[in-house]
Amino acid sequence: MSDHVVLHVKGRVLVGPEDVRDELWVVGGRITFDRPAAEVRTVEGFALPGLVDAHCHVGLDQHGPVDDATSEKQALTDRDAGALLIRDAGSPSDTRWIDDREDLPKIIRAGRHIARTRRYIRNYAHEIEPDDLVAYVAAEARRGDGWVKLVGDWLDREAGDLGACWPRGAVEAAIAEAHRLGARVTAHCFAEDSLRDLVEAGIDCIEHATGLTEETIPLFAERGVAIVPTLVNIATFPALADGGESKFPAWSAHMRRLHERRYDTVGAAYDAGIPVFTGTDAGGSLAHGLVGAEVAELVKAGIPPVDALSAATWGAREWLGRPGLAEGAPADLVVYETDPRADIRTLVAPRRVILNGRVIG
Repeated sequence: MSDHVVLHVKGRVLVGPEDVRDELWVVGGRITFDRPAAEVRTVEGFALPGLVDAHCHVGLDQHGPVDDATSEKQALTDRDAGALLIRDAGSPSDTRWIDDREDLPKIIRAGRHIARTRRYIRNYAHEIEPDDLVAYVAAEARRGDGWVKLVGDWLDREAGDLGACWPRGAVEAAIAEAHRLGARVTAHCFAEDSLRDLVEAGIDCIEHATGLTEETIPLFAERGVAIVPTLVNIATFPALADGGESKFPAWSAHMRRLHERRYDTVGAAYDAGIPVFTGTDAGGSLAHGLVGAEVAELVKAGIPPVDALSAATWGAREWLGRPGLAEGAPADLVVYETDPRADIRTLVAPRRVILNGRVIG
């Protein structure tokens, strides 16, 4: 990795969906559109703001928390794929040390998952009962970076199928407390029957959202509740269903149905005006570095390429309150050989990654 130098990024700079420029410069690690009086290193290609993975888990693997060396490897993998801003949607590990590393992506943390007792993956979450939900939400709101993550539904072993985890009154009080503390709330939800209570309780975002239906899509649109579909993760549902077939056949059949209609679900949400953002769910059983593949999945679901790009760049950064390619902003950008608007598959192979004004690789 190079030290700070003055960079001249030229070709096509995609500042926004309607704002395409020929060049920008990087001085002292920050963006400027005013030509500096200095020798420059030129980087050519199609430049985008650093990609956003809005559902990623740094510090977590399929067994639970990991050590710092593993967390570093995860973050580097995401960085090299172009994901320079991550919303960490739940992790039991303390990854604050990453904030001191200029060579690692910027992370917005949602604290640790909050789940119902024995209703989530072992070693991932605080597992509690509804009477404790407000207190745990308050603690994670203070621990995180403006987000809290609930587990809204999971396998109910007694019912043998997906089931909502929280009573309506508990989530209303918990979401109100998070908002009082200045945090937004999101929730893992696969099923249909967990959604209405969470949205009417004031939730800000739903992860996965495979259970959206004709009845709940208008409610999401009316309330402006965002979704992060994680389609690269939903692709694993058939294998999960096969693994649970003998013990939980109703759950397995339900997971297959959710998988089969996944593209229709996301396309209908987009058509209704629901905000859709890019997230991979990396860090559990899924590999890191898949943000480009997730954008391609959104296009498969019927989202136009420029809007799928926005879900991982301009729109996602605005939603998370972080700058894109703006005057004076940190120089976090990804440069491609060809125009990703013409071929979304270009996103999986960045030509150059520039983070905090330094060219990686």
